[in-house]
Amino acid sequence: MLILAFDTATSSSTVALVHDGVTLGERVAASRALLEAADALLNDAGVVPAELDGVACGIGPGSFTGVRIGLAHARGLALALGVPVAGVSTLAALAQGALGVAPAGCVVVPVVDARRKEVFALVDGVEVCVPPADLAFPAGAWLVGDGAVRYRDVLEARGAAVPPDESPLHLPRGGAHVALAAAYGPVDEVLPAYLRAPDAKTIAERGAA
Repeated sequence: MLILAFDTATSSSTVALVHDGVTLGERVAASRALLEAADALLNDAGVVPAELDGVACGIGPGSFTGVRIGLAHARGLALALGVPVAGVSTLAALAQGALGVAPAGCVVVPVVDARRKEVFALVDGVEVCVPPADLAFPAGAWLVGDGAVRYRDVLEARGAAVPPDESPLHLPRGGAHVALAAAYGPVDEVLPAYLRAPDAKTIAERGAA
């Protein structure tokens, strides 16, 4: 299958073209330039949109605006091309991308900046939203993602190992999304995973209270 995969939930958006599990190309772009990056990627590979068999998209958690942008692009492309779409956890994709790179036996914990001095993380199969100082992980765990970069000092002081800031391990990779996509289906089956109420909603609820 020829799949276009992307994720806009973190501080850097990624888009990749994957054919039968092999990544043909990948680009990093601002969310607003995602479609332009995707077009360039297809052109580089000599592929036209009509040849795509499906779309895979990161559904968060992460930036609320970013997640919405990503889902809008995924739904629009899938409808326009008449192909199915799959939603994949951004955190799970980050962890998948670090497999085979982290030291043997090392636990990988994906960490995404949640703003408001909190992080989203996947720990023992459970997605959580906590302050970085409260994030639970075994000593020596590998922490990847823009949240790990932002709170490096706090996390390393507690025994975590964080790859260099420029490491591609901090980006959710398209190949990981495709590997994790259990099934491709209708666009209305792909829903966002915010994990926490958006800031605007939280403020409104406070006012009502």
